Amino acid sequence: MAMLDLDAFLAAVPAGLPIAGLDLGSKTIGVALSDRGWRFSTPRPVIRRKKFTLDAAALKKALDEEQVAAIVIGLPLNMDGSEGPRAQSTRAFMRNYAPLDARPALFWDERLSTVAAERAMISADVSRGKRAERIDSAAAAFILQGALDRIAGSRG
Repeated sequence: MAMLDLDAFLAAVPAGLPIAGLDLGSKTIGVALSDRGWRFSTPRPVIRRKKFTLDAAALKKALDEEQVAAIVIGLPLNMDGSEGPRAQSTRAFMRNYAPLDARPALFWDERLSTVAAERAMISADVSRGKRAERIDSAAAAFILQGALDRIAGSRG
């Protein structure tokens, strides 16, 4: 797996297959998938984190089952754009995961994605308990949708 910039990512991703969005939390990995035309993202069930080898195997299995062509990973930057401990943890996870999966990957600024996802779920009247179990996948969908919108804009 190579971590790419947007142009290289687009050149490496075959059309007609879904792209996955990931939100790497400390307890769960939020997962979202695009449609095959890369227009919209849909949250998928979260992966409960246990230890890296089990997390990586569960993630790879889920991505393989959905025939995912590439991955967009939310990078939790600080509001000033700097990288803190959470961003470093995300980079470390992906550095360890990269040798296990050849799919192209792209880090995507995820500032406020969890806040936006939670506000959307509150406005949809999702209960607090259901929000807690779905927030990471909703954030992954928000991250992926941002990337898909940028891709659509770059295509003209």
